[in-house]
Amino acid sequence: MKKKILVTGGAGYIGSHTCKALAQAGFDPVVFDNLSAGNEWAVKWGALVKGDLLNEDDLAQAFAQHKPEAVIHFAACAYVGESVDEPEKYYRNNLHGSLNLLSAMRAANCHKIVFSSTCAIFGEPDGLPISEDLPKNPINPYGRTKLAMEGMLEDFDHAYGLKYVALRYFNAAGADPDGEIGEDHDPETHLIPIAIETAMGRRDQMQVFGDDYPTKDGSNVRDYVHVTDLASAHLLALQSLLEGNESDVFNLGNGTGVSVKELIQTVKEVSGRDFPVTIAPRRPGDPAALVAVSTKSREQLGWEPKSSGIQQIVQTAWDWHRGHNSG
Repeated sequence: MKKKILVTGGAGYIGSHTCKALAQAGFDPVVFDNLSAGNEWAVKWGALVKGDLLNEDDLAQAFAQHKPEAVIHFAACAYVGESVDEPEKYYRNNLHGSLNLLSAMRAANCHKIVFSSTCAIFGEPDGLPISEDLPKNPINPYGRTKLAMEGMLEDFDHAYGLKYVALRYFNAAGADPDGEIGEDHDPETHLIPIAIETAMGRRDQMQVFGDDYPTKDGSNVRDYVHVTDLASAHLLALQSLLEGNESDVFNLGNGTGVSVKELIQTVKEVSGRDFPVTIAPRRPGDPAALVAVSTKSREQLGWEPKSSGIQQIVQTAWDWHRGHNSG
């Protein structure tokens, strides 16, 4: 009988790709999602439980009905700019919701969780590239809630034996190479899909938020990781916990910094289309550069990114958006 894995936020971008990876590996993913940001059409590899982390009864019912072996926890509000404007929303959903989840896990005797963390916990890092042991100093509420959740997991491990792996990933990008799922937010706030929408003529222009950062061309620099590579890391982390390994944290990145301007140029090259770009003021809470060291995840989890080139990442996103938005 296949092991059931409860995937909170499994109707979302990274969650849906992870559900596909779980199914391909012989697991039975059960999606728990309130569909506030996820897409019901993206739930293709297992059951969908419509529920909210803020509703304890929803969680208790999901655990009682499906009896999962472990949890992969994606469900969270995840926009830096919005977190600065609406911190109350972020603390309620990301922390209160996560606490409810851990309490439901304890009540159901489920003691293994893979947590979707973020490079935002590092804030403006002391140096580049970023290793797991660099000081954590988040500069926005989103990063603060994720760091607090890591602390919560550590405390639950010490007190109750709940084992976890926290995956601090950098910028998720790209789409399923088979074209079954991709990145589809409403409204869209992520750089690659916005650039693609502009290339497709669905937007008049796109903005670069700040061109005066201390980087190679003045725009933000980020480490882009293909979403299917992130999904494979969640699978490896889950398998590590099921094998009885101890709790741990890992960075997930390619170790290569790509600037906003470079990425826009790549979208223009992949699409074969030019489009207007304007410079806007910096957004609050945006660090200048975030690039990962992922040596630990490669050595201890056996994680090997297969789609590390930005051209390849953008190509999968372009192919998916062109098919998904052809109408």
